[in-house]
Parts: sequence; structure tokens; C-alpha cells
Amino acid sequence: MEPVVEVWDLQKTYRGSEKPAVRGLNLAVGKGEMIGVIGPSGAGKSTLLRCINHLVIPTAGRIFIEGEEITGASAVKIRKLRRRVGMVFQHHNLVARLTVLQNVMHGRLGYMNTLDGVLGRYTEDDKRRALDILDQTGLGDFLYHRAGELSGGQRQRAGIVRALMQEPSALLCDEPIASLDPASAQVVMELIRDLCRRRAIACIVNLHQVDAALKYTDRIIGMFEGEIVYDGPTSELTGPEIEKIYNKPMSELMINAERQEADI
Repeated sequence: MEPVVEVWDLQKTYRGSEKPAVRGLNLAVGKGEMIGVIGPSGAGKSTLLRCINHLVIPTAGRIFIEGEEITGASAVKIRKLRRRVGMVFQHHNLVARLTVLQNVMHGRLGYMNTLDGVLGRYTEDDKRRALDILDQTGLGDFLYHRAGELSGGQRQRAGIVRALMQEPSALLCDEPIASLDPASAQVVMELIRDLCRRRAIACIVNLHQVDAALKYTDRIIGMFEGEIVYDGPTSELTGPEIEKIYNKPMSELMINAERQEADI
């Protein structure tokens, strides 16, 4: 399978720190593949995603999006490459006072000139695409509701639709269900999985919830202290390996309805 995202020997050390946040990371993600990244807090999961999207500049290593290198690229090239990489954040990053439709249309800004973007001159095709995806995700009746009026799960779904409006080749999800109740978390994870498979989008999703990673992803990356310590099919990840990644027993790593935010 030809990779959509490639990471070669990635390292990132933040200013003022002697210890790398990530080091020696190598990773390739193919079309339609959904990878779950697990590991304790501070393992480097978010740094990995932010380096791929160039929100954080790596200290060393190389990153490619569909064969084009983003590390060291010009600002113009980075802007174009970012069109291919959608990002879903833990707290959705919507503008609360704007409507759902307005927030979703912001996913097209990378394809527009500055004036058209400021004035909201979106094409009719873009508007139709937004309406179609919103209907698919159960938000068709909330087009003109302000984002601040939505539930947490609805806001996260709107954030996913905004990312899909970029028509990305890759989707990066940074703790997308960390702030959601179990029922909403299930809806969001199923939505991410189904949309990425249907659209052949390479997906990397950071998760604290080990059981969600086991249930919804095709492949698991286990990280510990900035390094990849496991990379393989979800079906082959054993309890002892999970306990090794976290240095904790499985009983402390599985969430349930009463214990959504496990301390891992």
C-alpha cells in the first residue's frame, strides 16, 4: 500500500528541555488505514501529530505527505500541503458565536484567496458539499444553530465535518473523545472510522482510552517516553504489551460508563 503519510527518524526537543519529546520515530500510514496512538501522558503523542501537520517544527527527521516533503518546505508549499491534512482537536476549536455552517465552511479557507475568505465567498459546490456531509453526520437540522449552543458531541462532529471540507488525504485526531461522555464518544469514533474508510482517508487518532483504540482502529502505535515501543495490528496487541506501554495493569486502563476519564 502506497503511504499517504511517512515519518522518517523524527525528533523534537522543545526549547528549555534536555529530553526529546519524540525521538527516532518512523511511521507510514496508507489510504483508509486507521491508526490508534496510545501511551501515557507525556509519551509524545500530540507532538507527533503536530509535527506531521507542521504546527510544531521538528528538530530533526523528515515528513512526507503523499510523497511530498513538508519538513523544510517553503511557506507557500506548507500551506498547500496542509490542505491535504485535516485536524480534529480535543476541544473542537469552533467559533462559538458562528453558526455550524459558518464553522464548517472554514475548512475551505485554505483553497481561497484572502479577500474571498474574509468575505465568505464560498462556491455553491462547496456549500452543497457541506450540506451533504452535515446530513451524513446527523447535523443537518443544526445548520443555523450557533456552535456554542451544541452539545459536546455535536461540536466534535462539526469539527470533523470542517476537517473533511478540506478534502484531506490524511486526518489527524488529537484526543477527539477525551471530553465526551461514553455515548457521545462512541458516536464520534464510529463516525471517524466510517468516514475515513468510505473516503479512503489515512487516519491517525491519539487516544487515552485503550478500549476505544482496541475497538475502532486497525493498527496500534504504542508510545513511551517519546519512542514507539509497539507497532502492529490491533488484533495482535496483547494485555501484557499494553501493561508494558503504560507500566500499569489492564484493570486501570479500561474505561467504563462510570469512569470515563481514567488517570493513565
